[in-house]
Amino acid sequence: MEQVASACNAGKDTIYRRFPSKLALFGAVVDTSRERILARLETEISAVAQAGDPEARLKRVARWFLTVNLDPELLAFRRIALSEGTVFGPNRPAQAEEDPIMSRLIAVVSEAQAAHVVRSGDPEFLAWHLLHSIVFGPSNEAMLGRTTYDTVAAQDRYFERAWDLFLHGVMDRP
Repeated sequence: MEQVASACNAGKDTIYRRFPSKLALFGAVVDTSRERILARLETEISAVAQAGDPEARLKRVARWFLTVNLDPELLAFRRIALSEGTVFGPNRPAQAEEDPIMSRLIAVVSEAQAAHVVRSGDPEFLAWHLLHSIVFGPSNEAMLGRTTYDTVAAQDRYFERAWDLFLHGVMDRP
């Protein structure tokens, strides 16, 4: 809290009046970050709404998720959340019932299902699978300090391969 107060040019008492604990401060930072990411996602979805077919929209939104999850600020938050998760334990902040970012991805997946671009089934499961297929590997590597996906070209190469695998699976079809 002393570091936060110093960075804000405020007294520690001022910080504690607004945020009674480290957990409350971290929760506020995460909420602010989530709001910024949601605003960026809404901008992206609005831009791709004009993009024609649902497959192109889903692909562009999936690529956006990879970009956002490799953002240094978000990676820093994830590192903190991971390291502090064991400290907070059962006292960690409750997660909102519905994650608006995930809800928007599920909606885009549902649109792609309605257009028969992706298989039918639970759109939430498919949205989570999409994130696992495209985002989590590179973002975990970046969290560990690896530079495998530091360039847009490297991200594009990875994304195209992961996207193809997401859409078509691992089995060769005759």
